[in-house]
Amino acid sequence: MQKFLSVFSWPKKAFADRYDREKQVATRGTLPERLSLARNRRTHPEILYYLAQNDPDEQVRRTVAENEAMPVHVSPFLARDNSPDVRLALAARLVSLLPHLSADKQSQLYAFAVQSLGTLALDEVLKIRLALSSTLKDHAFAPPKVAAELARDVERDVSEPILRFCAALSDRDLLDILKGHPASWVVQAIAGRSTVSKMVSAAVINVDDIPGGKVLLRNRGAEIALETLQEIVEKAKQHREWQEPLAVRPNLPFALARELAAFVDASVRDLLLARKDFDAEMAEEISEVFRRRLDFIRGDSKKAETVEQRIKRLAKKGELTDETITDALAVRDTEFVYAALAHLSGLREQMWREVFEARSAKPIVALCWKAGVSMRTALTLQRDLAQVPGKSLLYPKGGTDYPMSESELHWQLEFLGVKA
Repeated sequence: MQKFLSVFSWPKKAFADRYDREKQVATRGTLPERLSLARNRRTHPEILYYLAQNDPDEQVRRTVAENEAMPVHVSPFLARDNSPDVRLALAARLVSLLPHLSADKQSQLYAFAVQSLGTLALDEVLKIRLALSSTLKDHAFAPPKVAAELARDVERDVSEPILRFCAALSDRDLLDILKGHPASWVVQAIAGRSTVSKMVSAAVINVDDIPGGKVLLRNRGAEIALETLQEIVEKAKQHREWQEPLAVRPNLPFALARELAAFVDASVRDLLLARKDFDAEMAEEISEVFRRRLDFIRGDSKKAETVEQRIKRLAKKGELTDETITDALAVRDTEFVYAALAHLSGLREQMWREVFEARSAKPIVALCWKAGVSMRTALTLQRDLAQVPGKSLLYPKGGTDYPMSESELHWQLEFLGVKA
């Protein structure tokens, strides 16, 4: 720094003489002389700018790009240089300057640097984009716009490190990328980031990529909202790969663990039972749900029976209950569910099917009330069988009660042509 300051402490005439000599070398000097000028940190900025723009030899232009005294405002020009080596040298120089330029992101110099890096992020030469990606993925001062460009690169070796590691990549960019039906490795890279917000976690699950969802569930840095966890439990009925990481995920609500136990195999059930955050009573309830599910699948009749015969047998024994219906739903035995609801309500099975296919919460809840099942079961039926959209679901009042008054329930039934 002292040497640099000494340039400006020279007498004005000496400074002018030096500038004239540098100008003469820049315009008429030999290649070694111009290289020496391009390498010198004390060379006047205007001379370095001139060499970067006008020198016919790429060695000189590359040397200017490598010079610590390179004027940043020449970088947009160097970013479009014909030589890949010049552009690569510029990329390295700009990245090294970012910590200093980022102190004032409103400055013109920062704008020049970001503009140039953005150009390089779209460079046709792969090695330049690779160099930027590998450097910026862990760079604390990576410009968000540049990170977003690299994250969308068609080459996996360029985009994956940014998607997986770069903290500068915004949730908005991640959500936009996930909306574009990306390849599985893209979803896995996003799901495996050191921190994943609730919104991004929900978007990962919505993509319905099985490996990506598994990575997310194993990621302790991923925040997952309760609504998303409920969706994951439902999808885990088909996506068996999600069951094990879901069973060991920290802070899994007990209600969801109990629901999970209704359809997983013994190995996953054992993982649920081994959780330290569930007491003995909770563990026993999970075991009971699992046993009940197995009993439903096997049945306890000594001979094969139709759905109607099974309904009558269970009803006679007083075992056609909410638990039996939810067990049947857990193993996707919808024929049994419809038949059981029809038996309990005294209504035609076809009516139940038509109302559920309409996916309207109030008529479904009214029919469930008519059948005498609990509101919790009514919620499960809305969500899992009728697939009522999340925003339209009717939830239990106070955790257990029907949320509609008797007059509202009667009105819904009358509308369906059913006597209360």
